[in-house]
Amino acid sequence: MNRPAPAEIPDAPGAYLFRDRHGRVNYVGKAKSLRKRVSTYFTGDLPPRTQAMVEASDGVEWIMVDSEVAALFLEFSLIKEHRPRFNIRLRDDKSYPYLAITRSDLWPRARVMRGAKRKGVQYFGPFAHAYAIRNTLDLLLKSLPIRTCSDAVFRRHELKGRPCIEYEIERCSAPCVGYVDPDTYAGYVSGLDQVLSGSADTLIEGIESRMAEASEKLDYERAARLRDQAQDVRRAVARQEVVTDKREDFDLIAMEETDLETSVQVLKVRNGRIVGRLGSIIDKVEDVTPSQVTATVLRDLYDESSPPPRLILVEALPPDDEPWSDLLSQRRGARVTLRSPKRGAKRRLLETARTNASEALLRHRLRRQSDHNARARDLRSLQTALALPEPPLRIEAYDVSTIQGRHTVASMVVLEDGLPRRADYRRFRIRTVTGQDDFSSMEEVIRRRFTAYLADLDKPVSERGKFAYPPSLVLIDGGPGQIARAVEVLARLDLDIPVAGLAKRMEEVYVPGQVDPIVIPRDQPALHLLQRVRDEAHRFALMYHRQLRGKRMIDSILDDVDGVGPARKKALVRTFGSVKRMREASVTQLAEVVPLRVAENLYATLHG
Repeated sequence: MNRPAPAEIPDAPGAYLFRDRHGRVNYVGKAKSLRKRVSTYFTGDLPPRTQAMVEASDGVEWIMVDSEVAALFLEFSLIKEHRPRFNIRLRDDKSYPYLAITRSDLWPRARVMRGAKRKGVQYFGPFAHAYAIRNTLDLLLKSLPIRTCSDAVFRRHELKGRPCIEYEIERCSAPCVGYVDPDTYAGYVSGLDQVLSGSADTLIEGIESRMAEASEKLDYERAARLRDQAQDVRRAVARQEVVTDKREDFDLIAMEETDLETSVQVLKVRNGRIVGRLGSIIDKVEDVTPSQVTATVLRDLYDESSPPPRLILVEALPPDDEPWSDLLSQRRGARVTLRSPKRGAKRRLLETARTNASEALLRHRLRRQSDHNARARDLRSLQTALALPEPPLRIEAYDVSTIQGRHTVASMVVLEDGLPRRADYRRFRIRTVTGQDDFSSMEEVIRRRFTAYLADLDKPVSERGKFAYPPSLVLIDGGPGQIARAVEVLARLDLDIPVAGLAKRMEEVYVPGQVDPIVIPRDQPALHLLQRVRDEAHRFALMYHRQLRGKRMIDSILDDVDGVGPARKKALVRTFGSVKRMREASVTQLAEVVPLRVAENLYATLHG
């Protein structure tokens, strides 16, 4: 690795990036002084994992900022963008469900959500199980009847002018047909927010006040319904575990660690009740102290959609905790305090959470040992079966999909370390081939992918895309013909990348230069791995093919309708989504999207 001279490195705050020979970011760090921090990586006395990171890197670059807090923000954004392999980070927690309110919608919706957080959505949780959220929501919807339907269902009933069954069973106030005014609906949403935030007393008092008024007016039926609603809210609140006598808001972060991993348990306490909990595992691919792990958790846990509370309790304060308090305060919009309790009720709660973290780490290590060993075994088995120079840590699989020579498409799926890397999946629309010619289609896809790879290598490192990383193995869904085309393209581009093909008929494996296929025994892990990645490529290509076919079917029908141009076509597709739903619609419903004359033409075309 090229070592920069100390005089070249600025003595200023900022972030630094280590990159490998392909330009991929291996590690991102931040420093109060870039010169002092970066120079420590070239002292020769580094911990083993840090030394491995430096040896895997080809160069280091840096970005200066004006303060340490700005360096923290920059480090966070760079890690989020590049996901460096040597940075410690919270493991992807997509399995954890949240109860969310889509605040950006005109009529906000309550729903269970997983995965990456979105703007304009308010999240509550996370919860251990989705059924726990749904049970809580079931109790609340009779008192707070906000919609839970998808936007497509909402629009469909809006067009029909008739509410769905959720309204009939008193679990929705039917905003789709105007049975509730915006102010009343906003009150329902606010009430749900209060309950899920742990402060339901005001809501219960309001329901009981209306119950007393109904009783005084001798409207006993309405009073009984309000009584039942108050009881439902109480039952929903009772599901939230009480952990403090005072009505406090804070988050608590506890950890249990080994040399390689750290188990993290996060408890979200609002008004003295636990309203959410998160358990995650951190891979310690660098040597870090508990304080540095705490800093990583704080960096990854809080963002615009999940701002921090005003108090965060941790076991070990992050190094230089003042900049972290400033960063979290900016994300909250108010002062945030970090504290490490040494005694009292909060310390006991921290110790209980740490016990939970210890148990979670033990369970994870037992699962991971089995999973990691299985993936390593599969890769070694494939290396042996195909006589590869090294285990294929990155496999790219290609598949072509066509029906009767129309809408030919192809897919590229990626496995890294035996696991799907969906962010690197790609789809291709075949441009140069007419009719059904799988050989030429495969040739076009391989040429486009690896021409893009070579073009990326000519760009500055910071401008390279995800095509800039070569695979350890190219897997073709097909036999000798497709393989020959792929090898020919790679040879013309002067690239030496192993290629193999898996034929569907007998699950025979073909490699360049061998007439006879390699028959891998059906009980070998190598064959199972090849089948998994081949089937994933086929599934991905077929899904794209169906999308294009459905879109072209809509286009072909709408293009024949007088008065339907690009704007109206877009409006019809957005409202109905498919030809089937357009066909089910009446002229009146179609006329709510396009003028009546055009709606009549469209109806006539759809019905022959």
